[in-house]
Amino acid sequence: MDIQSAQRAKDALNTCYEISQILDTGLDKDSLSILISLIEAGVNPEALAAVVLELRREAAALKAATQKQRTAQPQTAQQASN
Repeated sequence: MDIQSAQRAKDALNTCYEISQILDTGLDKDSLSILISLIEAGVNPEALAAVVLELRREAAALKAATQKQRTAQPQTAQQASN
């Protein structure tokens, strides 16, 4: 890739990132870059969006379960000492 092509790619990524920020997608530049690369490689954008949404749901559920577990542990320890 020559310097001009690299600069155009960087500019395009920056523009996509700005749009992403305006739309409040929650994607960082690295994630956005990976998603763009996957789409350019032929991955269906709608399928990719579905995967991203599912991963977010699973991450949120895991975070909630972890927090619930952490709040339950002090109570269990307190009950054991009584």
